[in-house]
This record gives sequence, structure tokens and C-alpha cells, in this order.
Amino acid sequence: MKQWKGFEYGVDFGGWLSQCPPTEEHYASFVKEEDFAKVKEWGLDHVRVPVDYFLFEDDKGTPRYERLSYLDFAVEQCAKNGLNMVLDLHRTIGFSFDEGYGENGFFESPELQEHFCKTWEMLATRYGKYGHLAFELLNEVTKKEYSDTWNRVSGECIRRIRAIAPSTPILLGGYYNNSVEALKDLALPQDENIIYNFHCYDPLVFTHQGATWIKTMDPAFRCPFKMTYSEYTKKSVEQLGEGFAHVFDAFGLDNTIDEGYFEALFKEAVAVAEERNVRLYCGEYGVIDRVDPEEALLWFEDFHKALKKFGIGSAVWNYKRMDFGLSDARMDGVRDRILKLIKGE
Repeated sequence: MKQWKGFEYGVDFGGWLSQCPPTEEHYASFVKEEDFAKVKEWGLDHVRVPVDYFLFEDDKGTPRYERLSYLDFAVEQCAKNGLNMVLDLHRTIGFSFDEGYGENGFFESPELQEHFCKTWEMLATRYGKYGHLAFELLNEVTKKEYSDTWNRVSGECIRRIRAIAPSTPILLGGYYNNSVEALKDLALPQDENIIYNFHCYDPLVFTHQGATWIKTMDPAFRCPFKMTYSEYTKKSVEQLGEGFAHVFDAFGLDNTIDEGYFEALFKEAVAVAEERNVRLYCGEYGVIDRVDPEEALLWFEDFHKALKKFGIGSAVWNYKRMDFGLSDARMDGVRDRILKLIKGE
């Protein structure tokens, strides 16, 4: 499988220009020059920068393009530090991966879909000239029934971007929040610079244990990583629901989880990527801050063994805070070891 050079080991700057207070004070203070320098010091090669539409327009589409200065800053700092950058549209008018934002209508509205395409024409005009950038069209399409519409809309958007930025890499993910299984249902790549993108927080009962935003999850729930698959099944059903009853059946319920779980998880995606001659990228993965750092390290070890085996580039969620912060003080004892895993050392 082809590897995506320059985007092999990165980190997300979530919470800066997305999923955040839409204020000048926040935008100007959450990420600064020293943070880009820190990522370079860590030895990583890129950052993924999620951006909500609220940065540069209101919910009626009225431009606030002066606030693109914050994205300009990110582009400049990446260039200064020799880093590449994924520009990720995390939220667009009418759609968000998080139903809590109340965004709806995008997949039913030709007008909102046209606005989406025009948004990317604007971004491509402004940033398509930079060789160290890649464009991620939209974060985490949710429902499977959106698949055909998404293939049509994303295809049109790619064609329009290509008229402006003919060679900028474009990342494309699918339903169930950029699930691995959705990749087979993505449209065939239009050119050699289309990247298939997925996210991975599996097993969810471990990586999101105690997550307050999961309605079925007990905030006090905790579990270790190295459990048998039967234990994973039981705890997943208890904390996430009956839909997780058969998730681990294929692995032998008496066996303990290891890198083989992730290899099996990625196997179909790798086959799809090889068949279509596209590069594969994991734009988000990580372990919630409720987990003991040494336990999180065990997850990172097995996860990265699988990434390394298949040559999949990635960006860890998240650089700071957002319930997953790698730079947070609580990770001081394991950070260097995790960074070595990320870099495949």
C-alpha cells in the first residue's frame, strides 16, 4: 500500500478553531507559536487543524473572513517549523458530527451543499498555493444513509477544488464517523491525490470509559486495556448497549486483546486502499484522560504496531486538553514513550 509521505506521524490541534468558544480571546490564546515549535521538537511531521465554519462565517453564511488570520497563522507556523498541515472542516452549516450542536439539513438541502462547495472554493483559493497543506472536506459523516449523497457532494466539491488547487491532497472519510468499514463505500478516487481517511477509538468501552457525553456510560466506569474479548463484550454491552454484543466474537472470547485486534480491524481498509491505489490515513485516535496513563500506553503500543505493519499515517487526538491531551501534565511519565510509538521508533 502506498504511504503518505510527510503525513506519517502527527497530532490534532482540536479545541483551538473548533469545538471551542468562538471568541477572539480563545482563538488568540489556545495555540501559540511555542505549540508549533513543541510539535516540531517532538519530532512529528504534521498537525491536523480542525476548523468550524463559525470561524469565518455566521450561521447565515455571512462572511467573517478577517478571522481567517488564525488559519493564516497556522499555515505560517507550520511552514516555519517544517511541518505539514491538514486543514479539516470540522463543522459546516447544516451538519456536525455532534448532534448536540443542533446542526441539520445539509444532506437534504441543495442550497447548503452548494454553500459547502463554495466554502471550499474560497479555502482552496486562499490556501491551495501552499505545498505543505492538505484539505479534509468534512469531519465524520454520521449516518450510513448519507453515503450516496456524500459521494455525490464530495465528488462535486473535489472537482471544483481541482480547478483551483490541482494537486493539493484531499482527504475523504465516510459514514459512522469516519469508520473503517465505510471506506469500501466511498466513491472511487478521482486522482492520485485523494486520501482515504478513518478515525479509530476502538475498543470504545476502553478509550471512552467514563465519557460523560455517552448517554449510556457510567461516569465512574473504569476498566484495564488487557482484558479478554469476553470481558470486553460484557462491559461493552453494559456501558454502550446491546449493539455491541457481537463486536468481539471473531477474536476468540477467551483470548486477550493485542495488536491482532487492530490488524483485523484495519484489514479490509488496507485491502480497499490497495485495490484502489490510494493512501490510507487515520486522522483521529487516542485514549480519554480518565484512563491511567500506563494503561493508555498499552493501548498505544498495540495500536501503533498495526499502523506500522500497514504503513498507515496518523494524527493523534489531541495535542492539549479536550479530554485527550498528550501535552497535559498527567502524561509526563509516558509521553516520550508514546511519541516513540507514534514515530515508529
